[in-house]
Amino acid sequence: MDVLFENNTNIEVNRELIEKVIAESLRYENVSNNCEISVTIVDNEEIHQINLKHRGIDRATDVLSFPLIDFEKESLPTDGSKIYLGDIIISIERAMEQAKEYGHSIDREVGFLTAHSMLHLLGYDHMVEDEEKVMFKKQEEILNNLNLRR
Repeated sequence: MDVLFENNTNIEVNRELIEKVIAESLRYENVSNNCEISVTIVDNEEIHQINLKHRGIDRATDVLSFPLIDFEKESLPTDGSKIYLGDIIISIERAMEQAKEYGHSIDREVGFLTAHSMLHLLGYDHMVEDEEKVMFKKQEEILNNLNLRR
């Protein structure tokens, strides 16, 4: 598993935790770890600009996912070739705000955002209630497997 990690802030981030959540997400979904994921840590202003540019939403958000595989048209390769899953962009400022709001640790929040984003990269969504239930159950199980409980 290759994690291309970039921190565009002056805030220290637990990279090892992010990599553990990525690895557990892959294991949980039975996806080969012969893959590459890009993770970028940004502040609220940078994620606001990315959200506006790519989604037309004029506000900051906590995490953005940019999958490279369109699961409606294709599936994961099974020939052992490297899988390029996509990009995860996390606003560490928003993660810190949410950790405080929800009364849990920053590790729990960053773990949650990473698991949530990994599931998006693996083809899950939460636009309709049934899909949301499936996705949210999976992300909680991934976090529980890593003892990142609320």
